[in-house]
Amino acid sequence: MPPTDASTNAGTVPVSDIGIATSPGTRESSIDTGAGKDADSEDTLDLRLPDEFVALFGDGPDSVGERSLGGLSTVAPSSVLSIADDLLDCVADWGPIRTPAGALHLAPVRVGRDLPIISQWMNDPAVAAFWELGGPQAAAEEHLWSQLSGDGRSVPCLGMLEGTPMSYWEIYRADLDPLARHYPARPHDTGLHLLIGAVGDRGRGLGGTLLRAVADLVLDRRPACARVVAEPDIRNTPSIAAFLSAGFRFSAEVDLPAKRAALMVRDRSLRYLV
Repeated sequence: MPPTDASTNAGTVPVSDIGIATSPGTRESSIDTGAGKDADSEDTLDLRLPDEFVALFGDGPDSVGERSLGGLSTVAPSSVLSIADDLLDCVADWGPIRTPAGALHLAPVRVGRDLPIISQWMNDPAVAAFWELGGPQAAAEEHLWSQLSGDGRSVPCLGMLEGTPMSYWEIYRADLDPLARHYPARPHDTGLHLLIGAVGDRGRGLGGTLLRAVADLVLDRRPACARVVAEPDIRNTPSIAAFLSAGFRFSAEVDLPAKRAALMVRDRSLRYLV
């Protein structure tokens, strides 16, 4: 799973410094139902598979584009893509949002346009230590295509602040991700991965500001989503601090394939209280 911290290990150093993300290489499918009508901050597990999840696993081996732990497969039939279009409620149409730091727009990644800058960020030693996508551009390119060529459970975006690219985000369905095997997932739980690229944008609270704004954007644009989650490395205290300042609560420590993480949760029911 891509690093899951704003600057946490998910490929970021200090949360406010680098960004959020789960670690690359931990995505898969999991549980999903309809969003609970009275979903609150209590973590519970619902074992009924949602219709959209069942639809992804049709009757034949060729009925779905399978997503591996390292990302999504490059094969996804049109029947699956039509379902996937709705998995995250059209991130491309969410538009810009106002934040205390300026207008932020999450622009879905276009590899030809965005690969050079994303690869540059991934080669920052502080970022590479967690995302593990440093080196030749091909490493970042493969990761991006694994996101873009799959079934729509994850949407990689470039964060444009006042028109300037300064961060990389992944918005993903945590309840349909391998992460769901490690915590009591709820239907439509939505995960965030964030990486703040420019060194000058790190260490001044920007990570927490943007995390709060994007978490609230998810809750506004995804009515069925009751919680936004993230899983920064437990050792990345700056990242965890950024999530806390963004209104997330520490839920638990979880052992993931690539790290021991702090499960951070922002609840819809508490969004105006914290």
